Formats: sequence, C-alpha cells, structure tokens
Amino acid sequence: MGKITGFMEFERIEEGYRPVAERVKNYKEFVIGLDDAHSKIQAARCMDCGTPFCNSGCPVNNIIPDFNDLVYQGDWKNAFAVLDSTNNFPEFTGRICPAPCEAACVLNVNDDPVGIKSIEHAIIDRAWAEGWVTPRVAAHKTGRKVAVVGSGPAGLAAAQQLARAGHDVTLFEKNDRIGGLLRYGIPDFKMEKKHIDRRIDQMQKEGVTFRTGVMIGQLPADSKVINWATETITPQQLLKDFDAVVLTGGAEQSRDLPVPGRDLDGIHFAMEFLPQQNRVNAGDKVKAQISAAGKHVIVIGGGDTGSDCVGTSNRHGAASVTQFELLAQPPVEENRPLTWPYWPIKLRTSSSHEEGCEREFAISTKAFAGDKGKVTGLTTVRVEWRDGKMAEVPGSEQTLKADLVLLAMGFVSPVASILEGFGVDRDARGNAKAGTEAAGGYATNVPGVFAAGDMRRGQSLVVWAIREGRQAARAVDEFLMGFSELPR
Repeated sequence: MGKITGFMEFERIEEGYRPVAERVKNYKEFVIGLDDAHSKIQAARCMDCGTPFCNSGCPVNNIIPDFNDLVYQGDWKNAFAVLDSTNNFPEFTGRICPAPCEAACVLNVNDDPVGIKSIEHAIIDRAWAEGWVTPRVAAHKTGRKVAVVGSGPAGLAAAQQLARAGHDVTLFEKNDRIGGLLRYGIPDFKMEKKHIDRRIDQMQKEGVTFRTGVMIGQLPADSKVINWATETITPQQLLKDFDAVVLTGGAEQSRDLPVPGRDLDGIHFAMEFLPQQNRVNAGDKVKAQISAAGKHVIVIGGGDTGSDCVGTSNRHGAASVTQFELLAQPPVEENRPLTWPYWPIKLRTSSSHEEGCEREFAISTKAFAGDKGKVTGLTTVRVEWRDGKMAEVPGSEQTLKADLVLLAMGFVSPVASILEGFGVDRDARGNAKAGTEAAGGYATNVPGVFAAGDMRRGQSLVVWAIREGRQAARAVDEFLMGFSELPR
C-alpha cells in the first residue's frame, strides 16, 4: 500500500450531511462527499492486510485495495478503471449500498473500518465529471437477440453486459420510465434520478433498446403491484422473437398485515406511497397523492424502506412520525470477535431517523381503529422472543393515534403469474428456481429463460442485484455462443 502506516496515523473520515432544517425542505441529495484530500487520507487507512476480506464482503467483488491505493497515489483515472471492471453502476452503490465491504474490512476487527463506500462515491463522481465514463460499443455483433424483462439494477447490469458482448438487447419495463426500484422505490434525496438517466444514454449508445410501458404477461386482477403499461406482450411471443430471455422483474409482492381494520382508508403499502413522490419530483401530476402533511404517521417495518417512508413523510410536513420494528432493539455495538467479517446485527440510525422519528422496537400491531372508514389509530402489544418464538407481553396493549399508516415490512416474492406465464418453476419461497453454478447458472427449467436479481434470490440489496445481472449475462452469453469472455 502507498501508506503502510496510514491506518495507525489517520482516523476514519465520514461524508458530511447538509443541515436537517435545510435538507427536509426539498428532495435533493444532501450527502457531501469527500474532497480529493480527504479521499487520499481515507484511502491511506487501507492496510496491507494480506487477505483483503473486503473483496469477498462486497457482492460484486470490487478490487478495493487496488483502487484505494490508486486514490492515495492520485491516479484517479486508473482507480476508476479498477472500479468499473467489477461494478457497472458505482454511482448507485456509492450512494445507497449499506457497504458490507466495510463490515468485512480487517481494520474493523478492532477499529473503525476504511470508508470504502465514500471512496467509491468519490471515484465515480470524479469519473463522470472528467468524462471518463463512455460507451463501450461491441467490436462485433453476434446476431443473437436477448430480451431482458425488468429494468431494475439486475436488468440494467445484465442488459449492459450482454450488449457489450455483441448481442442485440431489448430491455422491457412495464412502467413509464426505466429504473425499476431505483426509479420508483429509492427517494430522490438518497439518489437523484439523473444518475439513471445518464446510464440509459450510455447504454443506448452501446446498442441497448429500451421499451417502456410494456407488460410481459399478466398481473392478477387484485394485484397491488404498480403497472403503468399501455401494451402487453405474451411470454410465448417473447420466446418466439428472442433467442434468450432474462427475467429480472424483482420481488414486487409486498408483505401485508392482515389484521382487523386493514381495509380502512389511510393504510398503504410503502410502494404505493414512495413512487408517487418520485413521480411528482419528475414533474408528473399525481391525482389524490398520498400525503403525510399534518398527519400522525406510523411506519410499520424497521428496514431501509421504512426509513425511506420516514424521510419522505418528514419532507411532506408530517405532524409526527413513528417507526415500528417487530424485533427487539439491537445493541449499539456489535460483538466484533463473533460477527466479523460478516454483516453484524447492530442498531443503525439512518439520516432519515435523524430528521425526526420515534422508533419503537419489539412491538406488534394487533388491529387498526377507524372512524367513517378512515384510520384513526392502531392497537399494539409488546412482544418478546423466547426460544426463537414470539410471545406477547401480558398487559402491554396500547392504542396509538395514526392518520396515515405505511406498511414497509419487505417483499415476499415476485409476481407468480409472470413466472407461470413462462412456465418457470418456483422455489419454496415463490422465487424463480435457478441455480448459480458456473455451468448453466441462472438458467430456469425453461430452455433459453434465465432469472436474476430479487426475482431469483428474493428481496435483497442493489449491489446483489448488480452482481446477479452480471453473472446471468455471462451465463446467457455462454448459452448463446458456447463460451463467454464476460467476467463473472
């Protein structure tokens, strides 16, 4: 490493945030990235550790020590080349990835880890500013046609890799804009959509054809999944028109809470609430937008989606925001000797929580109360876990006021009817059944049909979706050509 003793000389430097009072007035990104000098200092903390666990902790296997050393040396262009070799979209992960690489950092055994995510953020923003991110057009076309269904991070990564291998790629999206969960699930204050738009421009120049407003197959009549499609294509037609199909539609079925009063007005899935605000930010007119303005909001679900609902509700001007988590409050500090280098369970406070939010742990909702068909509150009970089973705490019931309830309890599976339309087998959790073995990986039981991302592995991270999209692209390339030079 460029600075062998850097980890002993320098402390971790965190990215900054704009003040709460300023940032809650708009939906712009508010993270202040590291400048060149601070990036160099942070990169200097990377140890010559022999076995870089950060590489394996990162789902896309970023070559982290190498780009850290190049940043320390001031060689930003080659740092970008190293980062770009493993990750199609570092501007996405540099903003919204929880950074499992940092949990796996050797320095994290007994100190603060290297700020890998902030360095990645700095590299890719520098690359875009300098014009280093350019289209990589295939030197030769294969004449093979591939359809990618779903334009989230898995679909985008698969489409880009396949286009670079010389295939004619068409990416289908049922909504009116490309991006999937990145476009309509991630709030703009975490990632502005200009980052998606410039990647679309790059990919179009690389030969990818984007078709929005196209539904492949049918959604059930009672489906809560967002669908802005104006055109429908059957799976059979897609299989006829293309040499291979990659299903990357995500795990879009939200987990529900079937308790008394669930049908009251004012109770919504997070994925009904969040996309509307993103549409408004994009300049759309949204009729009867779900608003938290002046309301007492309760968010049920303690994960990232719930946190996004908190941040959006605060920007609406909610009277109060409370977030529920079914599990007990985790420790502030993890047991590092026990958990390292794996992702630890510990209390995580997001920027949205810091903007204003009460957090309730070990709490379960038993029923919703209402008046004239509208939700007015809910009945809760405290819970505790005994021998792996949840039990209610006697005498702990209470009633809380709520004008708006947002269900953010995760996603259970992809849309079953889509997989059934292709005849794809499903696993025990309802996901597309496809292995990840090097030979025949990501292939389903239907010849020529592959699956990747949340549709295959279940609800997960953006960085895992990118990995799966890249690996599935290689599997498709091997299927079509008999070999592949695409990286796994």
